[in-house]
Amino acid sequence: MNDSLLSAVLIAVGVLVAIGLICALILVIAAKFFAVRVDEKQQKIRACLPGANCGACGFTGCDGYAKALAEGSAAANLCVPGGASTAKQLGEVLGVSVEAAERMVAFVHCNGTCENTSQKYDYKGIPTCAGAKLFYGGDGSCTTGCLGYGDCAKVCQYGAIYNNNGVACVDPAKCTGCGMCTKACPNFVIRLVPASAAVVVACNNKDKGAAAVKQCKTSCIGCKKCEKSCPSGAIKVEDNLAHIDYTKCAGCNVCADNCPRHSIKSVDLSKAQ
Repeated sequence: MNDSLLSAVLIAVGVLVAIGLICALILVIAAKFFAVRVDEKQQKIRACLPGANCGACGFTGCDGYAKALAEGSAAANLCVPGGASTAKQLGEVLGVSVEAAERMVAFVHCNGTCENTSQKYDYKGIPTCAGAKLFYGGDGSCTTGCLGYGDCAKVCQYGAIYNNNGVACVDPAKCTGCGMCTKACPNFVIRLVPASAAVVVACNNKDKGAAAVKQCKTSCIGCKKCEKSCPSGAIKVEDNLAHIDYTKCAGCNVCADNCPRHSIKSVDLSKAQ
């Protein structure tokens, strides 16, 4: 290799090295200039949260809730899946006393099993609740009940939901109360109830009595016997459907005993996590 060629190669290498060093320097400066300051307190809070990103706290996932806690704009007992243990950890990080929110568990407010209701037609579309709902409200005789295609089970991260004779069913021992299933149900049949609940309304039908009877053998008919017999005034019938106020319910089961349609059921959700 002659001297001129060697010189050209060295110059080229030198230029490349110089360009690399300049680019590296620019990147270092840019990294420092555009760096997003990390809130150590927020990081500690985020580490306490379970990471379910369910949104039950009312924020956009665990990161959003952690940010709000660090800013002092949210209560520290809103993490339903985390329960008492998470509330305690958050209290230690925030330096405050935190009382855990009451444990909630998902319940399917429908008893439209294969024996209690029937199909209107043979659905051959996409096997999802959302898909079936778009076709005349679903293939079941009750268009407000459980559609039975398992959209709720698919979004449950804890394997707490299974199909029981055509109706979704929640295992309280596995349910964390995250609420993901309640958002996935197109008929809003699944709702969160306190784990201490003694009775639930296993119906979601708001049609008048005569119409509801034709759709399901155990539908609520809005007769108000439960409302009239409840000694604590915990039950009200609105839009032809009974609703329980759990802040007033004494768990006496009088409503369940007086329901002629057996749409109000006694339950034991004490196995909830």
